[in-house]
Amino acid sequence: MSKVTTAIWLDTRREKQDGTYPVKLRVTYRRKRKYYGTDHSFTKADFKSVTGPRPRGEYKDLQLELNIIEQKARDIIKTLPAFTFQSFEQRFLNKASQELFSAFDLHIEQLEKAGRMGTAATYLTAKKSLETFCHNRKITFQDVTPEFLQRYENRMLTQDRSTTSVGIYLRCVRQLYNEAIKSGNAAGEDYPFGRDSYRIPQPRNIKKALPLSDIAKIFRYEPEKDSPEHFCRDLWIFSYLCSGINMKDICLLKYSHIHRDYIYLRRAKTELTNRNSKPVDIYLTDEARAIIDHWGSKPVYPGNYIFPILTSGLKPDQVQKKVKQLTKTVNKYMKRIAGKIGIDENISTYTARHSFATVLKRSGASVEFISEQLGHASVETTAAYLDSFEDEAKREMAKKLTNWDNT
Repeated sequence: MSKVTTAIWLDTRREKQDGTYPVKLRVTYRRKRKYYGTDHSFTKADFKSVTGPRPRGEYKDLQLELNIIEQKARDIIKTLPAFTFQSFEQRFLNKASQELFSAFDLHIEQLEKAGRMGTAATYLTAKKSLETFCHNRKITFQDVTPEFLQRYENRMLTQDRSTTSVGIYLRCVRQLYNEAIKSGNAAGEDYPFGRDSYRIPQPRNIKKALPLSDIAKIFRYEPEKDSPEHFCRDLWIFSYLCSGINMKDICLLKYSHIHRDYIYLRRAKTELTNRNSKPVDIYLTDEARAIIDHWGSKPVYPGNYIFPILTSGLKPDQVQKKVKQLTKTVNKYMKRIAGKIGIDENISTYTARHSFATVLKRSGASVEFISEQLGHASVETTAAYLDSFEDEAKREMAKKLTNWDNT
């Protein structure tokens, strides 16, 4: 990254009525300079005395004050994941210190710079929803009270928005509030979330998983050879066979990830959020190998993507766009296939992942093993993930309570 430089500068372009000139902080990045005012102004002689090598008396105190201003700027620059004048100004000028939507903008910018385009899109959607609720009026963190959050939730539900959407958007607000407290831009005693304040709704996330009989139908279905339907069906099967990895992970797979009978990879989602995440080792079944052999890019070089979806040199937003379009296409064809083979479920790419976990659990696999294969950060996450898979089993057990035919 290009170096960012700072300097204390006397702006002699316009003399003030008292014969002094304003003192400014100059920030230079990629040959572009921007100036930020301070509360100081000096004559040329006084400025020379203040910034000299050995100031004395009042000049020494003034030099210290200017050094503190410049050091503040340097500290902010060090903390930025990628420098832009906008992100610098939001922190240096305290533009986002109390204002919620400015904090959203800064966080979205940081996510995009880190290549986390999906999460950035979620924060952007949350921001737009809250702006609509506030009639585009700026609000501070102090305005985000338990009463404010409850009114927002009520408004969303009256507009037929799901509790899932409410939860997603308000978790974004909670994250920004926590960051604001850490940076001193919000008061901890005003924190509106918690057991005794506002609690974000936690809807039961019912995950649809297919029984083995329906998965067998998908495997046995014969699409037109080498058609888009064939390709999408095979990607869905590949996801199911390979620990339920999502479409982005499939798109990013390279031949270098394959070592003998295994695929070793770090899930894109956890790699960005947890640098210490362990790679997932996925056993390559004969069926998964056949899919790679049929659709894999040629020639087979370690640095090549396995499936012909991405090309080298794409920017994060371009990758996100291609993955999103692929997911949409796979979902479209899988829905058609389900109708053709008599599966009365809305099958999607997520169904492959959920079905993988369900089949393992019902086959007696431990939660620890399933957690490792799914690439979850903790067993607790997996336990919550698996909880809703048992609805069918509960229904079957309940039926046995009145199964008089066997008596």
